[in-house]
Amino acid sequence: MEKPRDFKWKHFQPEMILVCTRWYLRYALSYRDLVEIMEEIGLSVAHTTIMRWIHEYAPMIDKRTRPHLSQAGDSWRLDETYVKVKGRWMYLYRAVDKNGDTIDFYLAAHRDQLAAARFLKKSLGSSHTIIPRVINVDKAPSYPPAVNSAKQAGYLPDETELRHVKYLNNGVEGDHGKMKRLISPGLGFWSFNTARKTLRGYEIMRMIKKQQVPAAGNSPASQANFINSLFGLAA
Repeated sequence: MEKPRDFKWKHFQPEMILVCTRWYLRYALSYRDLVEIMEEIGLSVAHTTIMRWIHEYAPMIDKRTRPHLSQAGDSWRLDETYVKVKGRWMYLYRAVDKNGDTIDFYLAAHRDQLAAARFLKKSLGSSHTIIPRVINVDKAPSYPPAVNSAKQAGYLPDETELRHVKYLNNGVEGDHGKMKRLISPGLGFWSFNTARKTLRGYEIMRMIKKQQVPAAGNSPASQANFINSLFGLAA
């Protein structure tokens, strides 16, 4: 049987490529952990091969899943955390709504007004978001000017309220921890570009797990079938 175009010239079956990709992005595994798991089921694959699959297919899963996301709420919580890229700490901006559903993320080299403004613009441009009624942030000085610039540029209406209520950001801070547990086994990223690609996979798999994709259902099996269907593979 001819392989789907997305897997042309690959030496492994599409289903196994997606299994490795899904498991790495959903569970706290290193590439070498996954190599051992695959060996148990009789598949010999190098950790560098799995790494290349993640870099190639994680962005594709993200892009193809986003049109299926359910609409996020209008009360946002914005915050940033740290990730190590090539030995340097960089900033992962993230946002969730009041229900804990992920809105978007943005990886930046600096923690400043420009990065906050770009993150806000990216979040507002996502297909599953609506104009927020209220945005809650911490005391970081970069957020107020970023929100003001978004209002001046017409991305945000003047009516959107900016709040600084520390306890309201507990939800997004807790969500950071779950994201960091996925990142931790990899011991950091080796380039900004591969970090961004892998993070896209982590984030979209978190959205699927949170049941932000109605078409994917609420069980791991149905969610796996949904991802296979994105690539034209039978359930």
